[in-house]
Amino acid sequence: MNKLILTATVAEISAQRYTPAGIPAVDLTLEHESEQIEAGQMRKVKVSVRTVAIGPMAEVIRKQAIGSTHTFSGFFGSTRNAKGTLFHIQAVEPI
Repeated sequence: MNKLILTATVAEISAQRYTPAGIPAVDLTLEHESEQIEAGQMRKVKVSVRTVAIGPMAEVIRKQAIGSTHTFSGFFGSTRNAKGTLFHIQAVEPI
């Protein structure tokens, strides 16, 4: 299964663009910071995630304020050049 649910803050939002098929897309960067238990120890986690919203979700994401925090769900895919991971947003819920 390839599903991610992440509570994160919107750090950057690009201008809306269009895929070669003419579908709207918005690239953004999400930042997450928390404490997690790993191997019985507390660990501080801080991560920046490259993200994309495509189709109707691009319109929803484009309206979010920089610095706002939401719960995002979606899946991982590869970047266009297949040299990285890209989180594809399918749903967003305000906190």
